[in-house]
Amino acid sequence: MSAEFEQLVTEFERFRSSIRSADDRFAGLGAMQQQLTELRASAASPDGGVTVVTGPGGAVLDVKFTEAALAKGPQALSAALLATLREAVGEAARRQAVIVEESMGDDLGLVEQVLETQAAAFGTTVEALRSKLAEEQPRPAAPEDFSEQRVLRQADPPPQAPPASGASAGDRFLRNLFDEED
Repeated sequence: MSAEFEQLVTEFERFRSSIRSADDRFAGLGAMQQQLTELRASAASPDGGVTVVTGPGGAVLDVKFTEAALAKGPQALSAALLATLREAVGEAARRQAVIVEESMGDDLGLVEQVLETQAAAFGTTVEALRSKLAEEQPRPAAPEDFSEQRVLRQADPPPQAPPASGASAGDRFLRNLFDEED
């Protein structure tokens, strides 16, 4: 009976470990949902004439054209718009995959699946898309540079107005003595 009990305890511990793992994964769901809601991806045509902004699921949030793009004619504008739209939607899908994978784990290889699918659809390589993905990753903000700031005080006090004409040389000497810092 002792061996059976030990086996049951082992199974129970394995079950609790699985529950903790699931809890850990789902604890970040709110943060993941927030990141997905705030997701924005943009792309511009090579000449900068067309800009497309997409959101979660590749939803098109904004399309902008320059006067130069509009002057190129309907066929050129259409081609530039479709290519730029494809880039923005692709970027949004890659970013979404990264967010989900970071939150839920790499069990499904979601980012790799997205890269492979896009490579086949866009006629490019997984490596080319992977390099774009590295470029698209938001970079952490650079730490603030305090090298030019003073540590103990923000700045020198503004120079004081010259003493009134009635002040004696002794008064000026005493004011300067106490106003100067060592």
